[in-house]
Amino acid sequence: MALLHQISRCCPRDSRKFRLSSSPLPLHKLRRSFCMKMSSDSASLTHSITLPNQLANPVTVVAAPGISATEFRKAIDSSLFKQWLENMQSEAGILSNGAMSLEHVLIQGVDMFGNRVGFLKFKADVLDKETGKKVPGLVFARGPAVAVLILLESGDEIYTVLTEQVRVPVGKRILELPAGMLENDKGDFIGRAALEVEEETGIHLNQQGMVDLTALLDPSTGCRVFPSPGGCDEEIGLFLYRGNVDKDIITQLQGKETGLREHGELIKVHVVPYRKLWRVTADAKTLSAIALYEMAKKEGLLPPVR
Repeated sequence: MALLHQISRCCPRDSRKFRLSSSPLPLHKLRRSFCMKMSSDSASLTHSITLPNQLANPVTVVAAPGISATEFRKAIDSSLFKQWLENMQSEAGILSNGAMSLEHVLIQGVDMFGNRVGFLKFKADVLDKETGKKVPGLVFARGPAVAVLILLESGDEIYTVLTEQVRVPVGKRILELPAGMLENDKGDFIGRAALEVEEETGIHLNQQGMVDLTALLDPSTGCRVFPSPGGCDEEIGLFLYRGNVDKDIITQLQGKETGLREHGELIKVHVVPYRKLWRVTADAKTLSAIALYEMAKKEGLLPPVR
């Protein structure tokens, strides 16, 4: 089993850092691409997009009242919007077989994270050609994210590291896996996962020891988890990390306050016995990771821990 070593005590927020090392597992992700032509009339805040699989039916993109010209341009140029269009036209996409068409997009909200679009809200009119009816198309785009299930064996118990975070949308504090959004379209899921763990718990993970649980899904799924596909495009890569630690490390982690407080992250670390994990949280990432881990273990798909 891998060993956990304390490596630093100089970080603010009392944040002790711990280093974990384990065995390598390559990360693979299939990506598809497409080409599109765009034309614009910035004065009226509309754009016309021609998609390869509906050349005779250009898509009109319009800004809702209150959306500035700059926001509108950034929304259309954002990786969030481009990835959504790519997903729509992929092999498993809803436009792929010609049974549906994208008619119109209304950009309703743009939230900037510095110089990039962090969140994007829009309404898409997608027409089912057989019935002539529109399918529901309200979209909250936030892009890909990562989360890590950390299992630490200590004595005769296996523990999981969770974070307690203030989640304003549900009005509660939630116990959840260390997690975070990808900040660009480079697709570095494994690197971002390790960084989020360090920021939120103070634990430094050796990336070679991380197992991509979602990569074990059938390729037709896209090898990612969609927690709320009825309204949100978020896709999550779920990773596993296993280590062997002394009891005093568990004690040091328990209740530690971490997070980037200058960004409003008020995080407290909780260490929970793995056998109790499925009952102590309503976090969909955690429950999905448990299911993937248990099935992968049952079917002998996990690499050995060295």
